[in-house]
Amino acid sequence: MARHFKRRTGGGASIILEAFEIDLLRDCAEQLLELLGPADGPAGDDPLAAALHHGPSDAPDDPALKRLFPDAYGDEDDEARNASAEFRRFTENDLRARKRTDALALIASLDAAGDLGRRGADVRLDADQCRHWLGTLNDLRLAFASRLGIGAEGDDRALLRLPDDDPRKATASVYFWLTWLQDNLVEAMMR
Repeated sequence: MARHFKRRTGGGASIILEAFEIDLLRDCAEQLLELLGPADGPAGDDPLAAALHHGPSDAPDDPALKRLFPDAYGDEDDEARNASAEFRRFTENDLRARKRTDALALIASLDAAGDLGRRGADVRLDADQCRHWLGTLNDLRLAFASRLGIGAEGDDRALLRLPDDDPRKATASVYFWLTWLQDNLVEAMMR
C-alpha cells in the first residue's frame, strides 16, 4: 500500500504509490470525469459568448452530482429554490470546469510519475498539483459517500464492520483509502 505523503522542499508533496493504486486512482478520476459529463459551453474562444453562456437552473437528479453541486440556499421554500436555481445558473459551469481540470491534473501527474519498478511509482506534486489532488480527492469522496449512503459525520462507522460478502465492501474500502490519502496530503502540506 501507499506510503505517506512527504512535503517537498519549496512546496508540494511526494508519495510512492504501487501500480494498482495508480490504476485505481486513475480509474476513479476517469469515472469522475464521466459523472461530470462533457464540458458545456459555447464553441470557440469568444469571451463574450462564454460570459453570456449560462448553466443549468435545475439541480441534478443523480445523488452523487447533487452532492458535488448542492443547492446554495436549500429547498425549503419557493424563494430558496429560486435563489438556488439562479445561483446554479451562473456558477455550475465554472465549478464543473474546475472539477474537470482538477481530475485531469491528477491523471496527468499519475502519468508523469517516475517508475520505480517493483516498488511502484514516485508521484511528485508541486503546490498547484496538490490543490488539484485535494479537489479531486474531495470530489471522489463525496461521490462515493453518496453511493454508500453516508450523509453525515459518523455515518461511515458502520461501513467499517461490513462482512466480506457485502457488495458495498469494496466501495467502502476505496472510500476509506481516498479519505486517508486526502488527510495525509493535507498533513504533508501543513508541515
